[in-house]
Amino acid sequence: MTPGELTFDARGLIPAVVQEADTGELLMVAWMNRDAVAATLATGLTHFWSRSRQTLWRKGESSGHAQHVQGVWVDCDADTLLVQVHQDGPACHTGQRTCFFRALQPGGENGAAEPSANMLARLEAVVQSRKRAAPAGSYVGGLLAAGEAAICRKVGEEAVEVETAALGGEGDRRLVEEVADLWFHTIVLLGTRGIALRAVLEELGRRHARRAAPDPGP
Repeated sequence: MTPGELTFDARGLIPAVVQEADTGELLMVAWMNRDAVAATLATGLTHFWSRSRQTLWRKGESSGHAQHVQGVWVDCDADTLLVQVHQDGPACHTGQRTCFFRALQPGGENGAAEPSANMLARLEAVVQSRKRAAPAGSYVGGLLAAGEAAICRKVGEEAVEVETAALGGEGDRRLVEEVADLWFHTIVLLGTRGIALRAVLEELGRRHARRAAPDPGP
C-alpha cells in the first residue's frame, strides 16, 4: 500500500499508534499529516503533526528520545496507522516509559499503575537501574555484586529446578513459578554483560523468519 492510498480526516490528519516492535508495548498515540508520513518513511524516525503548535515535529528532537521505525502498518479502513519502533528512553513527556501509565478506576479517579504486559522489558529496566545504584537489601543488587560466575550458577540451578518441576509431578503451577525464576535470572545475566533483551528477541525473530520461509523444494 502507498501513502497516497491513506484516508486522512477533514483536517488532513491520520492517527498513529506507536508500539515497541519487540515487546508489543503501546507507547503513545499521535497525529500525522501527509508530510509527517513522508518524513517518517524517508528518515526511519517518527515525525508527527502538532495540532496545538500547527507544525511538523520529530520525536526526540529536543529530548533525544527518538523512535527508530521498524515498520508501518495500515488498518483495514486505511484511516489509522500502527508504527512499530525501537524507543530510545521514555516515550512520554512525563518521563514514563509509555504514555499509558495510569489505570482508570471505576469511581472516576485515575490511579498510578503499570500495564501488566511487557514484564520482561520492565525486569530489564530494574536490572539496569540496580546496576547504576542498588538500594540496601536489593536482591538484584546482591546478584550483581556477586559477579557473573555466581549469576551463571544461579541460572544453572534454576534450569535444573525447571526440569525437576516438569518431570517430578509437581504440577503446572510449580512449573510456571520455576520458569519465571529462570527467565528472571537469565535477564540478570544478560544485564551483567550489557546485552539488551532486544538482542535475544531479534535472534528469535530471525530464526522464526528462516523456519517460516517457503520450502524452495528440490
